[in-house]
Amino acid sequence: MFQSARYKLIEFFLIFIVTPVSFTIDFPFWVKGIIALTGFTYIIYVLLKIQKNKLKVAKGLNWSRFFRDTLVKLVAIAVITIAFVYFSDRENLFKVVLNKPLMWLLFLFVYSAFSVYPQELIYRTFYFQRYENLFQNKKLFIFVNAIVFSLAHLFFKNTLVIFLTFLGGLLFAFTYKKTKSTLLVSIEHAIYGCWLFTVGMGEMLGFPS
Repeated sequence: MFQSARYKLIEFFLIFIVTPVSFTIDFPFWVKGIIALTGFTYIIYVLLKIQKNKLKVAKGLNWSRFFRDTLVKLVAIAVITIAFVYFSDRENLFKVVLNKPLMWLLFLFVYSAFSVYPQELIYRTFYFQRYENLFQNKKLFIFVNAIVFSLAHLFFKNTLVIFLTFLGGLLFAFTYKKTKSTLLVSIEHAIYGCWLFTVGMGEMLGFPS
């Protein structure tokens, strides 16, 4: 049952469409918390028991190439975002790291440890292992991944967040496709997300500031 195409399509619709869209509706936060926790528990169950994923660090990872590629992309992102913040909201450029360094450090830790990794388990590891064989067109598969990743941020009700998470979804999907490593794509995700907070885009993106 768990492996049938019909079951997977229903599962996909409930997890990646219905749930994030429902979070934009005004109902008690604790109910949303229960829905999110139940969904995440189900995903972990499927990964471990159905997909037989051991959630271990893969052997033979090309760390040097990964960090080289990530650094190149980070430099490009840094140039674009520094210019964007400078011209659109100059007073917030590096504001948090300069004025609230302890909060900045706390955010980097909490975001990386408790937000990024669960997101990558859901939107890369689970998504790729469960649904890749349903798509004949692999470019469409990557595009849909970026779409559903941006949908996960609908509750921010912020166009900039949706746009940036779509671009991020593309980057992370390509990284996961290349490396098949949840750890590497989580590191990349954390680096870019932490940079956006550091450069001064936290307030724009709904982060604490």
